[in-house]
Amino acid sequence: MRFLADESCDFGVVLALRTAGHDVVAIAEVSPRKEDDSVMKRALQEERIVVTEDKDFGQLVYANRQATGGVLFLRFPAKARTSIAKTVVDIVRRRRERLKGKFTVVQPGRVRFSRIP
Repeated sequence: MRFLADESCDFGVVLALRTAGHDVVAIAEVSPRKEDDSVMKRALQEERIVVTEDKDFGQLVYANRQATGGVLFLRFPAKARTSIAKTVVDIVRRRRERLKGKFTVVQPGRVRFSRIP
């Protein structure tokens, strides 16, 4: 699968997805400090799912109705961060097609899929 990792995304997630064979572009590597709406536009143009820990992407999708091919929003508290990369890779492996075109919230022990308006 193809992903675009926002700067807020834990870099361990980027590395884990790459190791699992996924095509991941990390904004921190190619366009540091890029605005969130520009990240969304690039992901849509390149047919990538945005991976982020920034709740502002929910605002862009639901309040601003910005087009997207999908968002994977990671919500892991400090005490659960050691499992974030493994959890994301596992969810992508098990639910890969379901991620496309959805706003997916991933928390420890919970995954929630929402349609994008």
